[in-house]
Amino acid sequence: MTAQHIAFEWTETNREWIIENPIRIATYIIVALILRFLLHRAIDRATRRPQPSAVGSEVETRKPALLRHLREKTPSTARSAAVAERRAQRAKTIGSVLKSTVSIILLVWVVLSVLSVLGVNIAPFIASAGIVGLAIGFGAQNLVRDFVSGVFMLLEDQYGVGDIVDLGEASGEVESVGLRITTLRDIDGTLWYVRNGEIIRVGNMSQEYAVARVELPVALGADLDRAQAVALEAANEALADDAAAADVLGVPEMLGIQEVGPDQVTLRMTVKTKPNAQWATQRLLRRAVLAAYDENGISLPHPLSRLVGATRGE
Repeated sequence: MTAQHIAFEWTETNREWIIENPIRIATYIIVALILRFLLHRAIDRATRRPQPSAVGSEVETRKPALLRHLREKTPSTARSAAVAERRAQRAKTIGSVLKSTVSIILLVWVVLSVLSVLGVNIAPFIASAGIVGLAIGFGAQNLVRDFVSGVFMLLEDQYGVGDIVDLGEASGEVESVGLRITTLRDIDGTLWYVRNGEIIRVGNMSQEYAVARVELPVALGADLDRAQAVALEAANEALADDAAAADVLGVPEMLGIQEVGPDQVTLRMTVKTKPNAQWATQRLLRRAVLAAYDENGISLPHPLSRLVGATRGE
């Protein structure tokens, strides 16, 4: 056998490892990189807020494309830069999750394809990966639950930064919304860290609209019709101010007698307000009604004075 024949046999035997396999591996890597670039760019385009036009631009027209078909819980009366920023943050977080998912899927595909090209039996790897994934799933099920819950909270827009929410164990203003942890600060300034997977229910007091509910106690022997009329008139006058009227979405309604006690009658009045404006409106109405009652001689209940008089035998 000549040296030329030996060289020819060596080239035929190793051609697959020297030429074909490297080309196939490089092709897989290049295709994966191109797919990753295109998919990431598509996600960025979907999550990026379009620039408004120079004429007639509104916040609504600048909604990221990814959120256009998702449920929107912000009313048209509350469109503002803060709402647009909330949308941008929501879209950015969802886009980050989508890009990470795309990268992981493509990486797994490239690794399995390269192993297959190298002649490695990938069936044991897939079986081992399944077992390892199952073990990790059992060990990190709380982490996975927090992550999945965070994704659905973002998709459903259950709450956002600046909302006043009640999460059961904690309530306050939301300061940050993550995929695993939601932080909110209560009225005392305490910062609460709540795992998304532990949130069973969400009471959002900052979406669409709110209702300012005012309970008005009057003496048992007071003229109730006059007390209701005076309270309603005082409320309308208080809300006629431009600063107060900006937060109100309706007119005050006197619902009438809410509760009858041994020494007082409680009247209830409500008014529809913008989100997060109900508490300031309540304080404003209480002050106005109390001043009107004092001016019109409508008696308020005095259980403490009666108790003191009873102890003295009066």
